[in-house]
Amino acid sequence: MSVQFGSWNFDGKPVDRDFLEKVSPVLAPYGPDGASSYSKGNISILCRAFHTTNESRRESQPHVTSSGAILTWDGRLDNRAELIRLLRDVLTISSTDVSIVAAAYKEWGSKCFAKLIGDWALSIWEPNMRSLILAKDPIGTRHLYYSLDKDQVTWSTILDPLVLFAGKSFSLSEEYIAGWLSFFPAAHLTPYAGIHSVPPSCIVRLDPGRQTISKYWDFDPSNRIRYRTDGAYEEHFRHVFAESVQHRLRSDSPILAELSGGMDSSSIVCMADTVIASGVAETPRLDTISFYDDSEPNWDERPYFTKVEEKRDRTGCHIDVGKQESFMLQFDSGRFAAIPGSCSPPSEASRQFAACLLSQRNRVVLSGIGGDEVTGGVPTPAPELADLLARAQFKQLAHRLKVWALCKRKPWSQLFFETARDFIPSGLVGVPKQMHSAPWLNPDFVKRNRTALHGYGSRLKLFGPLPSFQECLFTLDILRRQLASSAFPPDPLYEKRYPYLDRSLLEFLYAIPREQLVRPGQRRSLARRALVGIVPDELLERRRKAFVVRGPMTSISAQWPAFLEFSQRMISHSLGIVDSERFSDALQSVRHGQELSVVLLMRTLGMELWLRALTRRNTLNVRAIARSKEANKVFTKNEPMKPVTL
Repeated sequence: MSVQFGSWNFDGKPVDRDFLEKVSPVLAPYGPDGASSYSKGNISILCRAFHTTNESRRESQPHVTSSGAILTWDGRLDNRAELIRLLRDVLTISSTDVSIVAAAYKEWGSKCFAKLIGDWALSIWEPNMRSLILAKDPIGTRHLYYSLDKDQVTWSTILDPLVLFAGKSFSLSEEYIAGWLSFFPAAHLTPYAGIHSVPPSCIVRLDPGRQTISKYWDFDPSNRIRYRTDGAYEEHFRHVFAESVQHRLRSDSPILAELSGGMDSSSIVCMADTVIASGVAETPRLDTISFYDDSEPNWDERPYFTKVEEKRDRTGCHIDVGKQESFMLQFDSGRFAAIPGSCSPPSEASRQFAACLLSQRNRVVLSGIGGDEVTGGVPTPAPELADLLARAQFKQLAHRLKVWALCKRKPWSQLFFETARDFIPSGLVGVPKQMHSAPWLNPDFVKRNRTALHGYGSRLKLFGPLPSFQECLFTLDILRRQLASSAFPPDPLYEKRYPYLDRSLLEFLYAIPREQLVRPGQRRSLARRALVGIVPDELLERRRKAFVVRGPMTSISAQWPAFLEFSQRMISHSLGIVDSERFSDALQSVRHGQELSVVLLMRTLGMELWLRALTRRNTLNVRAIARSKEANKVFTKNEPMKPVTL
């Protein structure tokens, strides 16, 4: 893993050395294992290393190819052996990932990106063509941002230098904020107008004053996998899942796995143990970390992650979040917060997490994100029924409607309507309840950003790819947006990996019949069947985990005066995003135990804190977009707001 930054002046002037000296210290915490650079004429590229594999310790970046192109790579190649075999005339088994990518680019040009399987982001400067190429893997697990002006382009794998040293203040991207307050912003957006993120599976080609964006790869809707028996599907799943986990165990230091007691994290840990026992894993050890709160009646995680620990005969790090003091919800934590939700100071739980990483020398963390979404965690029959409806298989549709109606205890007509409505424009049938925007948002803001607030949803198409395949891509898009909206602080620094978001695993899951994933009364049917004997039975038979919402409600009630004052002086109200009176009413409702979306409530609070942090730093051009004179009082008031704890 590495962090990169580059600047290219179109007018031919050298990049200002003072500018680079300002950028370098900002990059340093993200790359403690060494610094290198390339500078020639009107372009400069900085690179900081964070080593997570043995091969990465032998890399030299920025990498100068034999044709003179300058390549900077942040990633992990999972199909190294295949690419080395294809390019055996110029590569060996010991070749570094960046040298493999350079050889692939020389051989196939930009067509090579589709052949690079793994988590990655890269930049390629072509001096002969005076062109810059930026690209990311199809899932979008790494960040890569850029800002294009008429005289210059700058790019970086972290947002901070593009914002802090732009020499100007920024306007907010309303669409990003709307996405943050719903199902995450589109993956190409950042909070700042004029700064963009490279979309997953895309190439951004930058020339003086011009950019072109093109997709280099996508999942194939015509790819179908059909077996005669359930056992064949189960064997195939075990194979691709084991490979996905094995690829993410590639590290020369011990790896830490999140172990929540749910199906996603537990299956990763148990499969990792199986892979390690077979002798094909590179990591010397797998550690686990688990969070629990015995005071929450619906959070019964400890009995389940304990079962996994008993199976592996090893206890991991346990953090009791119920006994931690509430973290300070204040608008300036002392460090720059590039995105909403990242400006709160460290909690006791986060400090214990950091201590665990440092004491065990973990540089990689495995996450179960995506498992529930891609393996059929939501037991809905809609995708299966939609496939039958779209292919006019009415006899089979009638039979499956009857079976699912008995399982769901719903009239078959209701199930049919729920399936058919996904083909009808939302303007005719309305927006599903779960996609309604928060009631405290300003109506004009909602009207301007309806698409983002409704999760970028679109109706299913009767013709073309199967509706279940369309649903898979829609769900993947949400996961991509979630990853694009995440940020990891550099203290301590670690690389996060997602076994359930492996490209080969997703290709398999998208190609098999939907009824393999979800069956009446059997959510995650294939995964549960395939992992018998690998994951403890208690986990395989566990019902879906409940969400924990009592803590925030208790905090709001206990600290009501502070929350009330907080809601009456909101910058987001002055900017026309939030209606502060409606937000106060929402807090009052939560205080009295009424049902409300706590997730949206917490995101609104996080966004407000972030806005206050940015206005203190004069990062946002708030006066230009403030809606009232009262806003300027909030923006310029010098005394600190009272901290609120959650």
